[in-house]
Amino acid sequence: MKAEYYRYLLEFKRPSGTSRGFLYEKETFILEISEDGKKGIGECGIFRGLSFDDRPDYEERLQWLCENISKDFNTLKQELKEFPSIWLGYEQALLNLKHGGNLYFPSDFTNGSESMMINGLIWMGDIGYMEDQIQEKLEQGFRCIKLKIGVDWNSEHEILQKLREKFSPEKLELRVDANGGFTFAEAELVLKQLSDLQIHSIEQPIKAGNWNYMAELCMHTPTPIALDEELIGIFDFDKKKELLGKINPQYVILKPSLVGGFSGCDEWISLAEQQNIGWWITSALESNIGLNAISQYTFTKDNKMPQGLGTGSLFTNNFESKLLLNGDRLFFRE
Repeated sequence: MKAEYYRYLLEFKRPSGTSRGFLYEKETFILEISEDGKKGIGECGIFRGLSFDDRPDYEERLQWLCENISKDFNTLKQELKEFPSIWLGYEQALLNLKHGGNLYFPSDFTNGSESMMINGLIWMGDIGYMEDQIQEKLEQGFRCIKLKIGVDWNSEHEILQKLREKFSPEKLELRVDANGGFTFAEAELVLKQLSDLQIHSIEQPIKAGNWNYMAELCMHTPTPIALDEELIGIFDFDKKKELLGKINPQYVILKPSLVGGFSGCDEWISLAEQQNIGWWITSALESNIGLNAISQYTFTKDNKMPQGLGTGSLFTNNFESKLLLNGDRLFFRE
């Protein structure tokens, strides 16, 4: 078995805004494993500034994997536990090596007979830009929209009010993602305002790492809270169990590139379901290579909620895609 990788820089069509600033490009690494004339491809989708494995020795570790690709699965998993995006790329490449073509998790999704509902993502910007994005998503037929908030709450609140005046919760599900943009005091007020608008949920209202404050918010919140960044960097099974037991959120958001790949997601899902905590899966600006694999995995988990999967349309230089969006349904076409 042999392996090699190369770096690839995805260019945004338009700078995409979050509470941490604007994104202009997205670095990623493509891993290829070959054996007996067959090749498997995976994506190590590091997220600079957010990933736990955004470290100076990232490429060094990726090269180590290529040089030790024949070591057994459990040995590699232990060695790469602090590099979740590399581990996900390895999982993908192995699965693709096994199934061939564009397949990672063969299913009714990959044979074209089933699809998945996804949410439409609205990036931060001025009111005009955000309203243009919302109008486009509504025209496409989305019934669930997620808005990035936490930069200019007064303007963002105004947009949500306008949306709710036009569309009832039965017709349009609204989710918001604060990316830790509020203080604890601000979050208490925002949660009440969101409740008045019957918002489905808010992701990460305050910065990760404040377990006591987050637990208090989750205990008394009138709006369901979903943990996102809170999960990053926690790979020990007992630590995961401790976090969910302490905070007891309403939902957890699982990004395979950030939480330890497909096997890491499986652990979080198992623990969440034991505590009756809801969950859904979200991509993290991967290229179409990683997005394809994550979408196939997501379908196998049989979660009927709208999932937070991208469509690969944000970039000018993405790879060819086998994913097709029709309304708010994501299809796979071979």
